[in-house]
Amino acid sequence: MWTLVLNCGSSSVKFALLDPTSGEVRLSGLAERLGSGAASVRVDRGGERVTHPLPGGSYPEAFGVLLSELGALGVRGDVGAVGHRVVHGGERFSAPALVTPEVLEAIRACVPLAPLHNPANLAGIEAAREAFPDLPHVAVFDTAFHQTIPEVAYRYAVPEAWYTQHGVRRYGFHGTSHAFVSGEAARMLGRDLSDVNLVTAHLGNGCSVTAVRGGRSVDTSMGLTPLEGVVMGTRSGDVDPGLHDFLARQAGLSLGEITAALNKESGLLGLSNLTNDMRELEEAASRGHAGARLAVDVFVYRLAKTIAGMSVALGRLDGLVFTGGIGENSAGVRAATLGRLGVLGFEVDKAANAQAVRGQAGFITTPQSTPALVVNTNEELMIARETARILQGEHA
Repeated sequence: MWTLVLNCGSSSVKFALLDPTSGEVRLSGLAERLGSGAASVRVDRGGERVTHPLPGGSYPEAFGVLLSELGALGVRGDVGAVGHRVVHGGERFSAPALVTPEVLEAIRACVPLAPLHNPANLAGIEAAREAFPDLPHVAVFDTAFHQTIPEVAYRYAVPEAWYTQHGVRRYGFHGTSHAFVSGEAARMLGRDLSDVNLVTAHLGNGCSVTAVRGGRSVDTSMGLTPLEGVVMGTRSGDVDPGLHDFLARQAGLSLGEITAALNKESGLLGLSNLTNDMRELEEAASRGHAGARLAVDVFVYRLAKTIAGMSVALGRLDGLVFTGGIGENSAGVRAATLGRLGVLGFEVDKAANAQAVRGQAGFITTPQSTPALVVNTNEELMIARETARILQGEHA
């Protein structure tokens, strides 16, 4: 069964048609700038790339192009299911779910927890169900993998009513990626996933670190929202909660303005006053740009500090996994991070680390070191696998 995987954002739709067993990809692409006159769909057909303009810039129009592409390839009839990435499932979902009216209502109830993400996910699901009305649709939640985190790790030290009445707790995100790379890392280590303790670091424009014990998430760095945790591309990560009141009084900023700045103007961009792109920052730092150097150094320090903290949740650390755009491609960030983690027994292999870029997965530490490795994430494949698993269970 071929599975169509959809990742719908507020102005984009990322898609891939793949075999959940082999991982073979028949078609992939990205619709972007939806809602504007500049909207378009880029489609990759096994090495051939074409771009279609979308004058209307709508979700249905984007799905219409996708249907045409599937028809042109002669594979529309081969699609057996649609898997959807959904950012927030709250406490309701600890596993993927077949999309039903009740599930849609539950996703809608989580909108206050993810006001920028869940509405776009819902709009994408509804447009996809119109485009593919005869196929089963499955929602795969970023938060689901982290529902195994114990209460001691997910509760904030705030009034009880905030949790019981409003759901204020740590949820975590990037769960699909953390789940996928932990399984791959266990295989590379020659260990059974149920008997390996890992820290996984998903590092991209958004970044999170997770403690995975026996294949189950037991702590993670993101919290109620994806703003908590380590430094990211444009997100601050952890700050003093008193920051909002301080800036409201001192700078006259509104709650919305402060939150927007912490999400869109902070992180690597805010520290460097230059860019949120780690590649550009590393290049600028090598030329002596002080802001770029500071941004990279703060990123690495906070990352290493968080990785060390996550080891507390494991009892025994069997390996550290780097993934995501930065984790898979920045040898410099990996080396600097491991250099700060000697206390946990890490020692970088400079040659192996330098080679593990641009899709080259593998070990990047010396034989006597606690293992650290690069694993290429594949969230689309994981969503396809989870979709197939749910449907197999549904039909059993």
